[in-house]
Amino acid sequence: MPDQSPAPAVTKLQSLIWPEQGICTERDLYVRLHGPAGLSAEDGMVHFAVDGRAEFNTWFNLFNIGKWQHNCALSDLRLSLEGTGQFEVSVFLALPERSWERLVNQVVSLSAKAPTELDLAALFDLELTEGVLFFELRALSRGKLTAADWVTADAPRRTPELMLSITTFKREAAVQRTARRFETYIAGSPLKDHIRLTVVDNGQSVRIAESDHITVVPNANLGGAGGFSRGLLAARDSGASHCLFMDDDASVHMDSLDRTWRFLAYAIDPATAVAGAMINASHRWAIWENGAVFNTRCLPLYMGTDLRDPGQSFGMEYATTGPAPDRFYGGWWYFAFPVDKVVHQPFPFFVRGDDVSFSLVHDFDIVTLNGVVSFQDSFTDKESPLTWYLDLRSHMAHHLSLPSMEIGAMRTLKIAAWFFLRNLPRMHYETIQAINLALEDVLKGPEFFDNNADMAQRRADIKALTQEEAWTPAPRDLPTSKWRMNPRNRWIRFFMKITLNGHLLPFFRRFGNHPVLEAGDRGSIFWAWGAARITYLSADKRKWYTVTHSKRKFLREAARFTGLALQFLRRYPELLQMYRKGYDDLTTETYWRAKLEMTPETAPAKAAG
Repeated sequence: MPDQSPAPAVTKLQSLIWPEQGICTERDLYVRLHGPAGLSAEDGMVHFAVDGRAEFNTWFNLFNIGKWQHNCALSDLRLSLEGTGQFEVSVFLALPERSWERLVNQVVSLSAKAPTELDLAALFDLELTEGVLFFELRALSRGKLTAADWVTADAPRRTPELMLSITTFKREAAVQRTARRFETYIAGSPLKDHIRLTVVDNGQSVRIAESDHITVVPNANLGGAGGFSRGLLAARDSGASHCLFMDDDASVHMDSLDRTWRFLAYAIDPATAVAGAMINASHRWAIWENGAVFNTRCLPLYMGTDLRDPGQSFGMEYATTGPAPDRFYGGWWYFAFPVDKVVHQPFPFFVRGDDVSFSLVHDFDIVTLNGVVSFQDSFTDKESPLTWYLDLRSHMAHHLSLPSMEIGAMRTLKIAAWFFLRNLPRMHYETIQAINLALEDVLKGPEFFDNNADMAQRRADIKALTQEEAWTPAPRDLPTSKWRMNPRNRWIRFFMKITLNGHLLPFFRRFGNHPVLEAGDRGSIFWAWGAARITYLSADKRKWYTVTHSKRKFLREAARFTGLALQFLRRYPELLQMYRKGYDDLTTETYWRAKLEMTPETAPAKAAG
């Protein structure tokens, strides 16, 4: 039986997260039920009849002891259970490439009067570098589980004062919903005195009632970079120790805030930061990105990991234990960091690239936590000439601005060439125009970013050139694909590659394929080989657009790209010097306070104490 002697005061490290309407209702990502057992997600409890079982070997509810040991050096850990009824409890330690350890196998009687604690002291006799903990319950009587927490008698190293900073622009309904969810969460949270929310309203159109926990700051529309800069300055001015950048729709379980705060409280390294994962809302069981690496382009990590499979979930957690890989960064849909470790404000990219640069330039110890994730709409639908323009500008600026990222003139230019060649087979000539415009603007130096921090002119320019690649309502009867050449044939693909997908072939427009591609294939070149016309469908198949082969557009944009590339190679030493100095100048607190027209009256009073 568990130790019934009085236990020392304990601190909660991690609680259960449950499926939630509007966020994710894939039950097997949270708990796996067998036999006569049922989940009441809204109430946060599992009901059991005799022989009902619940397994918590799920990505949202396992406990990564390897990560907590590596980053927090725990010396004590217990599992605290609340509910009613008699259960067989098993606690497992899953280890990579070896047999698991059953740390606990006991019969316990849960009582509504007090939690039952299971001491996991046996953990600390093992030499752990990687490993995850989870527990299972088997009901020996009717009963229910109302709470389960991983707790410790270890004292936290600090008490974080965490400010959430959300930047929004004309998404009133989304950010109002987030504010309501946050207010409901924080009202019942034991951390309510240590977490608050600042909404930076770039559209100056949000109507949210301010409270002890929520502040709204009207702001000029200088994009995400300007909005998050304002939020970071507000965090500094209010005395916050940590800042958490989040999206305005905040499609996260609010319990993610609890997990983040507690990990930051126990972290050994005061430079610890927490990066949230991201899941495509179309497939809420698959990781889109669990952190990413920037190496001439953005490379999402663990994409496609199936969270319904414990083996894949465990494997991802093992792999993310320990130091993050070189050039690792966290997306600003969820990124928490210590304010006093910030030496550079965001660079004025407007959007796209500001989060990459911010991670690369700072010496944060970035950690990902299981269950801390944002659910996002499909990125393939968001792709446009504007996003390609913004991505290329930022990619090249990273390598020009940051000494640690320098790769030389030719390799930096290859980034632009990759962008160009990625879009040519897909016949996205308007995107190629935007890519050329990005290269042209990079050549203007960092002053262009300063002078166009609101991106008003460039947004208008790119909107005007976007005609073919703009989504329009799809007809009820969609066309069917017409195939004359099989892109699965490697010789066909080889021939198409050496002819630049028919751009060097006469009359190709007359005999090329006419595929109709769904959203999942939009970013792929594979089905474009041999195509003279492509119709793309959005993820919900309600929108579409069609692009068509054009040698005239190809030759025009290829000539323009060649001229700009030669300029870049010739001016590379000068550009390197300009961007190094410009980055330092445009990422200071002084620069952003002036840019945002912040007067002493706009700064909130520092928090007491």
